[in-house]
Amino acid sequence: MIHLPRLEARRYLQPLREGGSLPAVVETTDGLYVVKFRGAGQGPLALIAEVVAGLIAREVGLPVPQLALIEIADGFGAEQADPEIRDLLAASSGTNVGLRYLDGAFNFDGRAAGDFVSADLAAEVVWLDALLTNPDRTARNPNLMVWDRRIWLIDHGSALYAHHAWSRVDVTRTRTPFPLIADHVLLDMAGDVGEVDARLADVLTRERLGAVMDALPDALLMDPLARAGFRSADEARARYVTYLVDRLAPHRAWVDEIGRAQARRRARPAKRLEIRR
Repeated sequence: MIHLPRLEARRYLQPLREGGSLPAVVETTDGLYVVKFRGAGQGPLALIAEVVAGLIAREVGLPVPQLALIEIADGFGAEQADPEIRDLLAASSGTNVGLRYLDGAFNFDGRAAGDFVSADLAAEVVWLDALLTNPDRTARNPNLMVWDRRIWLIDHGSALYAHHAWSRVDVTRTRTPFPLIADHVLLDMAGDVGEVDARLADVLTRERLGAVMDALPDALLMDPLARAGFRSADEARARYVTYLVDRLAPHRAWVDEIGRAQARRRARPAKRLEIRR
């Protein structure tokens, strides 16, 4: 069983003007969290993706800040001067999602923090993002933080894009490659993805994926903007599990695509350094 802490938001501290979910640093009953709001433009599906991707990352041993469900009471943040923030918080009453605030963390830059990423770790992150169809781990937007001399994976709200249109996702579409992996920030650093695939795919059994989905609250799955015709939260959970099990079925085309993307990237001629006087 996977347990997500359920915390109460006490004070809105600082907006982070990044990402479609308009996150903010919020003081909770268990310290500071970066909270993603269900009332933001990406809606509850981004919060579902955040939880599912974060918990799956943890299941395979990758570092993700502590996840929690953040309860926002009616009237929370009504004193905020910015009307956009007030409207966002008013639309987000109820259950939201937060990640533990990593005080002193800084954005990943391979030129400065590459020593913190081994070839195996890079391959694991690339594999995870291809599995979850996460487009947001590029050099321009790596969504990796460096804290306590290690990298941490954040901001998975754009992953699992299949859940935006379940009715059009059959088994064939489920198992397709993920071409956007070619832009992954860690692709050059990644080692043997085939070895990683053989090891990590066995970890994500149907039972473990079911436990991940069981951690999601009904309030998010049955939000009118997320339910997609599902009659119950359990029906929604079962659809996510089926999707992930099908994506992990043997002869994974998306793993082969990673190998092809690595080969293309490594075949590119090295960029010439310009010397200016």
